Amino acid sequence: MFVYQTSFESSFFNSVLFFVGWFLFDIMGFCHGYLMQLLKSAEAKLSTMSDCEETDEHIAIYKIKTLIKGLEAARGNGTSMISLIMPPGDQISRVTRMLSDEYGTASNIKSRVNRQSVLAAITSAQQRLKLYNHVPPNGLVLYTGTIVTDDGKEKKDTIDFEPFKPINTSLYLCDSKFHTEALNELLESDEKFGFIVMDGNGALFATLSGNTRETLHRFTVDLPKKHGRGGQSATRFSRLRMERRHTYLRKTAELATQLFINPATSQPNVSGLILAGSADFKTELGQSDMFDPRLHAKILNVVDVAYGGENGFNQAIELSSEVLANLKFVKEKRLLGKFFKELYQDTGKHVNGVDETLKALEMGAVEILIVWENLDINRYVLKNSTTDEIIIKHLNKDQEADQSNFLDSDTNAELEVQEKTSLLEWFANEYKRFGCTLEFVTNNSQEGSMFSKGIGGIGGILRYQVDFRSLDDPSSDDEDVYESD
Repeated sequence: MFVYQTSFESSFFNSVLFFVGWFLFDIMGFCHGYLMQLLKSAEAKLSTMSDCEETDEHIAIYKIKTLIKGLEAARGNGTSMISLIMPPGDQISRVTRMLSDEYGTASNIKSRVNRQSVLAAITSAQQRLKLYNHVPPNGLVLYTGTIVTDDGKEKKDTIDFEPFKPINTSLYLCDSKFHTEALNELLESDEKFGFIVMDGNGALFATLSGNTRETLHRFTVDLPKKHGRGGQSATRFSRLRMERRHTYLRKTAELATQLFINPATSQPNVSGLILAGSADFKTELGQSDMFDPRLHAKILNVVDVAYGGENGFNQAIELSSEVLANLKFVKEKRLLGKFFKELYQDTGKHVNGVDETLKALEMGAVEILIVWENLDINRYVLKNSTTDEIIIKHLNKDQEADQSNFLDSDTNAELEVQEKTSLLEWFANEYKRFGCTLEFVTNNSQEGSMFSKGIGGIGGILRYQVDFRSLDDPSSDDEDVYESD
């Protein structure tokens, strides 16, 4: 009896342990799956946030470029245009005291007109600085002065903003123009990559920064082939051939040091180096003792290309896309490649042209809006003086010169210009409203040139298929008409 009870209790205890263990294992599996789901969701959110931050930086770069164009074109009378830049960590109080001293000095200017303009500009700068308790984290840029417009009139203008990345320049200038050199430095890519393309005909040295390619130097060589002609021994021919190859490698290594090493700092002026070629020269160069050790440490990739010169350079960029994944040039080619793939396959998930692109935006169908950064189209908000209708037109330079575009086609009534904005600027301000991503592209690549010339410089990749021919929508005309309240 005692043995039976003990056996029963042991069996019951084991069963309880089994069910408890199974229950705990099931709970752990559920928790593991839930945690993995949370991790994937967090990764997706981080990726989206990263893409949004990158897009916002592209928009900020475009706005800086547009601002620079406007500032460089502005001119004033006398020295009444102030350029003021404060780096991070500077003090508002220091600049305020400096402006007060400048105000006292400017009071002694003999020319009354120039004196009044300078004093007005300094006063505007002082008033604008009162809006800031401290210098923003990335610094502060301020431009103010009296600008002479194209029709000869004078207009006071003040622009102040925090740049999208730290500006390490301290500047105060009072001149007849605005100084934008420091802003141009913000547009320069932080990373520059060097390329050495070698083959049996010569070598090419180039750099790639952002989407800008630059050929630094190139030279040609006349190397003997593997087989010589009669009249000389095989040993002597082989020795001469090796000497010529050695001389070629030494010259390439010396030029690499001259072009990619900054003499002021004795450090490489590129973030990385890529060796390319159609023979073994690139490998021999990287392994040679003649190659500068400082540059050897910067080698990111060694690629085989089928060509030399410029064609080899372009192919090396393609083959090094993983290494250069953060460069705008490679991203631009990849983006436009995706766009043209949708176009050539006629999937219905692409759009191009001003009217269809705007129609797709209103539908919320655009996933990626692609615009050429030099698109020369303005957005006009016009008002019919007779019917008070509000008409929106998008006109290029040639269409702007045609006065019929500013007349109502039915009543011949004059259309008053209520607002004129660059379509690029409008996209930069409004793209988030349509739930899409905005990408600016250049015409530096073959795909970019095709997009700007053949497509018209505006298009997009859609979330779903849209048949624009089947849409019976009045907004498919050259103008969008909205009834005013």
